[in-house]
Amino acid sequence: MWIIAGHVKVDADRRDAWVAAHHDLISRARRAPGCLDVAITADPLDPERVNNFERWESWDALEAWRKVAMAPETGVAMRGGEVMAYEVARERPPF
Repeated sequence: MWIIAGHVKVDADRRDAWVAAHHDLISRARRAPGCLDVAITADPLDPERVNNFERWESWDALEAWRKVAMAPETGVAMRGGEVMAYEVARERPPF
């Protein structure tokens, strides 16, 4: 399993539009083979921050999705942040 997680920064006055522009992409990704979860959300504390979380069954599933994803042209520049890929060795309920 792979987790893609982190955040990007965009101008505060454009953040909500940037998140909304990704609604279709999120909906399609959640239906993609091998997708376990995807979320692109506005941070509740930082008005410039957009949180990204993806969970995929395999790297191959993620790569297949990237070939057809067609990310939206938002016209909003990302100004930094950090998004990383994590390979998961095992999983268990946290509670």
